Amino acid sequence: MQPQHFLSLLDLSSDTLNQLILRAIELKAELKQGKASQTLGQKTLGMIFDKSSTRTRVSFEVGMTQMGGHAIFLSGRDTQLGRGEPLEDSAKVLSRMVDIILIRTFSQQALETFAAHSQVPVINALTDAFHPCQLLADVQTYHEHRGPIEGKKVAWIGDGNNMCHSYINAAVRFGFHLTIATPKGYEPQPEVVKNGNGAVTLCHDPHQAASAADLVTTDVWASMGQEEEQKQRERDFAGFMVDEALMAEAAEDALFLHCLPAHRGEEVSSGVIDGSQSVVWDQAENRLHAQKALLEYLLQDRTGSAE
Repeated sequence: MQPQHFLSLLDLSSDTLNQLILRAIELKAELKQGKASQTLGQKTLGMIFDKSSTRTRVSFEVGMTQMGGHAIFLSGRDTQLGRGEPLEDSAKVLSRMVDIILIRTFSQQALETFAAHSQVPVINALTDAFHPCQLLADVQTYHEHRGPIEGKKVAWIGDGNNMCHSYINAAVRFGFHLTIATPKGYEPQPEVVKNGNGAVTLCHDPHQAASAADLVTTDVWASMGQEEEQKQRERDFAGFMVDEALMAEAAEDALFLHCLPAHRGEEVSSGVIDGSQSVVWDQAENRLHAQKALLEYLLQDRTGSAE
């Protein structure tokens, strides 16, 4: 039987994703009560990183430790992958040694090729196309502060990047409406928008997107690998900063999220990210709890103990 992978949010059903959110909240509460679950005892997570990371590496590694398992960090520069070993061969070897694998890399196609040859679940820990683990934390954070996100209006302000793509998938799976405001030429990929099944509205006006929104979110204007475009993007994204005036157009109880790291004074003002509507620090912490729920779910058939 093929393992259950998590390469995008669309790999799991709405019911399963909502169950993961509730389980993440439960695991978070248990940890704060000193009752860390041990459902991943004797399990090993292999972590392959071709891109730098802070939150992803720490949250997965700590999560495995808290639940009784172990994590191994593998840099693309320090493994045979970095010397040209085919993805297919690396997948076949590693998946015979570890129980689950995450990959943080550039190409979604490379991730999918690796998963197709893996005997164990593979998690997308970020590609240029999607960042599904972050969305689990984002939805958990909204749920904790405002209840279920279903039926709400979410505003994405900025680049039509991997985070934007995952918000499109989240709109489908969690049942909210997403309005995306990008500068012209920075729209999300048409095929991803098409898969939004009518849950997505595109525009080029951040004020239109933010109007009456229950949640406003953004990301850096130049993602990893786009640093040489920084100056051009600063010009193109002028007027797309999420500042206090833009947040004032959202719903009175709107929340602000940012996947971090943030560039204050560019995509978000200091007043917003450090203000009362911002829940970015809860959001960052929730990477840990949401991913523990995901690991537990993907390994449930292999542990025999996760529900």
